[in-house]
Amino acid sequence: MKKILKVLGYVLVSLLVLIIVLILVFNGYYSVLNSKAKKQLTEVQVLKENGRNFRDLNKNGKLDIYEDSNQDIEKRIENLLAQMTLEEKVGMMWHPPIGVGEKGEILGKPNPAAFSMVSSWDVLVNKKINHYNLFIIPDTRHLADWYNNFQKIAEQTRLGIPVTISSDPRHGITNFMGPDILGSNFSKWPEPSGLAATGDSLLVAEFGKIANVEYRAVGIRTALHPMADLATEPRWARINGTFGEDAQLSKKLTAAYIYGFQGDEFGTESVATMTKHWPGGGPQTDGEDAHFHYGADQAYPGDNFDYHLIPFDGAFEAGTAMIMPYYGVPVGQTNEDVGMSFNKEIITDLLRNEYNYDGIVCTDWGIIEGFGFLGMEIVEAKNWGVEDLTVKERVKKVVDAGVDQFGGNSNTSELIELVEEGQISESRIDESVRRLLRAKFKMGLFDNPFVNVDKAEQIVGNPEFVEKGKLAQRKSIVLLKNKMNADSSFVLPLNMKVKIYTENIKQEIASEYATVVDSLDDADFAVIRLQAPWEPRNGDMIESFFHQGDLDFKEPELSRILEIMKQKPTIVCIYLDRPAVISEIVENAAGLLCDFGAHDDAVLDIIFGEFNPSAKLPFELPCSMEAVKNQKEDVPYDSENPVFEFGFGLSYN
Repeated sequence: MKKILKVLGYVLVSLLVLIIVLILVFNGYYSVLNSKAKKQLTEVQVLKENGRNFRDLNKNGKLDIYEDSNQDIEKRIENLLAQMTLEEKVGMMWHPPIGVGEKGEILGKPNPAAFSMVSSWDVLVNKKINHYNLFIIPDTRHLADWYNNFQKIAEQTRLGIPVTISSDPRHGITNFMGPDILGSNFSKWPEPSGLAATGDSLLVAEFGKIANVEYRAVGIRTALHPMADLATEPRWARINGTFGEDAQLSKKLTAAYIYGFQGDEFGTESVATMTKHWPGGGPQTDGEDAHFHYGADQAYPGDNFDYHLIPFDGAFEAGTAMIMPYYGVPVGQTNEDVGMSFNKEIITDLLRNEYNYDGIVCTDWGIIEGFGFLGMEIVEAKNWGVEDLTVKERVKKVVDAGVDQFGGNSNTSELIELVEEGQISESRIDESVRRLLRAKFKMGLFDNPFVNVDKAEQIVGNPEFVEKGKLAQRKSIVLLKNKMNADSSFVLPLNMKVKIYTENIKQEIASEYATVVDSLDDADFAVIRLQAPWEPRNGDMIESFFHQGDLDFKEPELSRILEIMKQKPTIVCIYLDRPAVISEIVENAAGLLCDFGAHDDAVLDIIFGEFNPSAKLPFELPCSMEAVKNQKEDVPYDSENPVFEFGFGLSYN
């Protein structure tokens, strides 16, 4: 026994030493990288010429055309392009995530907790990358501070090219990654499916304008949204990011959304929209999402490919600055079954040539390589259809397809080698760099990329914006059932004198509307909030964030809910991040509502008559899982005998 303990002791000590050595090596490696980066930086001087101040971005002591805001943008682009090295051009074509410290620190090494697998110094200065997206962020002031400091580093690089910061949606109460997991102080609105439930394009445009102002206040200049996909396959995990299943409604609201973010003309006050997912990512086979290998295929059993293009007409009419193709493989629709960004027929033939789109095309995240840490793959690459190709071959295929930028990855070396070897021409790289520079120049980033930190705190989440978000929440809630009493009155709205038992509602909020009791026996009514069902999956780090699989409540939860309804008249509000199979709940509920992201007070305002519901379902609710399985993935409202049809919604009038 003593020998065993002695051996175990040696093993533990050895492991501890190994860990310490790895940490030292890890820290030392990034210390060298960061030191190398800092040595390349040069302070920018503000010079005067003809009575005007300008920033000498390339540090040559004179006013270059690209530094002069009075010059034509196309001339500025060509002047800068002529000064760029191949490495600087290639750096423009990558768009990885970047982390922010809790107090706004520039992160000098990978930090998985901040969703950052890179050193900020390394990717910006050594790799010459200047497009980044944010995941987890700190409070407004620290984020604005970080942004300004990061821009100051970019300003000191050889040509002083400013960085462009992007973000996924941050104004929802809940999104496909969970309840505001990304963090923000922004005003809170219903998800796009809730905006679709209002059917109000003016409201959608107003949301876009407010989101634009809040984004710009902290330096976010690219919105990785809207989603122009259609919710024709009810099991798909991304439905709450869509405007529903009707193509014409989605077209109208997609355009309004983009006008809100970009304005009537793309310019200095715009936030660029990256409309996704070309050419429509909704018709996933069996509803499985293309973030995962088992969801790689998109299916078109109804021969309805063109229907999914209709919402993009709205995006093009509104002048969307950018387009993001989806991961999926459009099985049988082109001559090659490969993911959209690898597919020349999808990008060059359809998007570039048929639709004459000359804006930026950026891949979805991680199609070249997966995401890892210390040699361990955490998230698999989404390289569907080209799994057997090398990283370098994948890069070439994407560029040959007509794409401008690689989302999520930051390995620039393969693309540099491809140009040096003559497999890709530098003139082809120039095509993409021109588009990317054009967006930066039009947004005014070369002239003044910085934000006012004090104003940012006043703007983000200000009372006016918050109140408008609250109003939108109420406008988006759909009343599905209001049972008639024996005296021909209706159950809803409830009287504030009643006693209620609640679940998944904050008691302190509910008590402002009625007397809240702890026991169902003591209640006049039960008022409960539910989440649409899903099948938990945990095979991938991000898989648990996706609500996939069956849409019906399973036992014992279904029986538990129905038992409450048997004991007391029950008002149910169900959050629909995708359609749900709720036939038994519909039959037994005294009142039924659905929401698409709403706070408790918004839901209770409807239930107690403080707000008259007016919203309509943006997608149908099927009657059974059998009906769901019999649907065609690419066809809208084709479920047999749905419990509620697309466009259904009651009011108190």
